[in-house]
Amino acid sequence: MLRAVLFELNGVLIDDAPIHREALRRVLADEGITLSAGDLAAHDPGLDDRGRFAAALAAVGEQATVPRLMRLIARKSSYYQEHIRERGAPFFPGAVELVEELAVAGRMLGVVTGALRDEVEGGLRQAGLRERFKVLVTAEDVSEGKPDAEGYLRALEALNAFPPLPERLVHPHEVLAVEHSPAGLAAALEVGCITLGVSSADAPGRLRTAHVVVPRLAEMTLSRLDRLYAEVSVS
Repeated sequence: MLRAVLFELNGVLIDDAPIHREALRRVLADEGITLSAGDLAAHDPGLDDRGRFAAALAAVGEQATVPRLMRLIARKSSYYQEHIRERGAPFFPGAVELVEELAVAGRMLGVVTGALRDEVEGGLRQAGLRERFKVLVTAEDVSEGKPDAEGYLRALEALNAFPPLPERLVHPHEVLAVEHSPAGLAAALEVGCITLGVSSADAPGRLRTAHVVVPRLAEMTLSRLDRLYAEVSVS
């Protein structure tokens, strides 16, 4: 039985890739750095902010020291949150409804993301969803981002350790991970989760390692997720 769903936030629940790109561009412009459209490493959806800034600095031959990275990340977060406060968090169609339906049905919910906690908390609260999530694993909670599996390991531990406690232990194969990047899928698969890839604007081929790939979250309902999970579990 599908007992829990762990979501990536950015690119799965919230359509904020353009906001992150613009915040990244602004921070780098503050530093006198201009990235060409070909500098894709800095915009890889599988990277967290540390990875993005390290890639951007490496692209122009500059050193990515830890203090500098921390300053850049903090400034980018302030630009991102400024945008969200002024214009709202752009949730994908169907995302809020799916979260509500899963929560009402008693499925445990979590977020495993490379985003900062303040960004995650702010976006979820704005949509009235914060209390629907039992577990949040954010950039501050791990030493390594995806594709490292640390975030998913922490989330699985929290599902079993945080109240309300489940009647029995939740096992990885009872958890669906919803991701939109190869790095995210790799992390979830390493711990044994069933995976759903949401292709969005990306080519579905990038997510070929997922158990199931769908073009958009708007197509998902609790009954369809249960059906897809059951089909994968018996295959």
